[in-house]
Amino acid sequence: MKKLWFLPVLILAVAAAFYFESKGKSHPVAIAKPVALAPVDTPSKKMQQLYYMLDTLFTTRSIQNGFSGSVLVSVSGQPVYEKCFGYCDYRNKDLMHDTASFQLASVSKNFTATAILWCVEHKLLSLDDTLQKFFPKLPYKGITVQQLLCHRSGLPNYLYFCTAKVVDQTKYLTNQNVIDVMIKTHPPAAAKPNKKFEYCNTNYLLLASIVELVSGKKFKDFMHDNFFAPLGMTHTFIYDFTDSTDRKIAISYDYKWKIQADDCFDGSVGDKGVYSTVADMFKWDQAFYQGKLLSQDMMKEAYSPRSFEHPGVRNYGYGWRLMKQPDGHYLVYHNGWWHGNNTVFYRNTQDTTTVIILSNHFNRAVYNIQPVWNILYGFKKDTLGFGEE
Repeated sequence: MKKLWFLPVLILAVAAAFYFESKGKSHPVAIAKPVALAPVDTPSKKMQQLYYMLDTLFTTRSIQNGFSGSVLVSVSGQPVYEKCFGYCDYRNKDLMHDTASFQLASVSKNFTATAILWCVEHKLLSLDDTLQKFFPKLPYKGITVQQLLCHRSGLPNYLYFCTAKVVDQTKYLTNQNVIDVMIKTHPPAAAKPNKKFEYCNTNYLLLASIVELVSGKKFKDFMHDNFFAPLGMTHTFIYDFTDSTDRKIAISYDYKWKIQADDCFDGSVGDKGVYSTVADMFKWDQAFYQGKLLSQDMMKEAYSPRSFEHPGVRNYGYGWRLMKQPDGHYLVYHNGWWHGNNTVFYRNTQDTTTVIILSNHFNRAVYNIQPVWNILYGFKKDTLGFGEE
């Protein structure tokens, strides 16, 4: 009879996953010092233990909480866990697959910010440029590109004022439609420019439109030509309701598995609208370290905290949320929520460890990734024997 060597490891993984889940927080708080993992192509029993612990955690969530989506975890720039759960199409019981693209929701903002910073490095615009340079009729003065990036513009959120100002909400609203509403009706600002940090989707809608103006390309084409195609992100695209291309996407569902259909705001992009897979997101993640997107100096600026009135644990840079760690460095991340899609993209830039979770079935538990950090960093190097056979 073949020896079931994996049973003790699996039992330990189950126990550990339940323990870590019970100790989890809604946001990552702290992670330990980086550790080095053995190459994935030569997995050790210790590496298998790590895999089983992660797999047990997400399998438990799938069974108990109805998690449906895709997960990729990498350590030291190496994928150590990747798996799909649930359904791409619940009605037809089509299982989730690794080529189904998810609406990234607000995780899209780091794509938009990267596009703007790329344009800055290529001398197409300046961070000090004001809105009037691009939209002369826009009735909000003294707002710069930089303030849009770090949510210090004081602009009103279009997701709110368009609900009251747009009569026919059965039609898709484009970025230009939103800008026209702002010019015509001048909804009141939430604050004076640079007065305070105020997270606002209007900022990133305008940034995407600025990219179009300075590049002469539609935002979806700019992103495809400059980023997605060169990086081999074959399942990543900007949603365009005028494009009839048949793409494989994970259908969005609420917590009762009711389809969440598009609404008028699915026509606007920049604050959301990027669709991708965990494998493509990993390519995007690694491209930052490989210098394929922005210079290291520009990345340092993007990761610098700019919510000055809140200098504590949580902050915001250019398209990235920042979580201060005990050693002083910042965990770089962004969450997303749009319709039934919950998304997380967390990056420890100290050791290039990354956690990517994309879900198409509404579930707030997706944002609880502290148990993942506990599994990855909750052991001393000599405990798991990282880097050893």
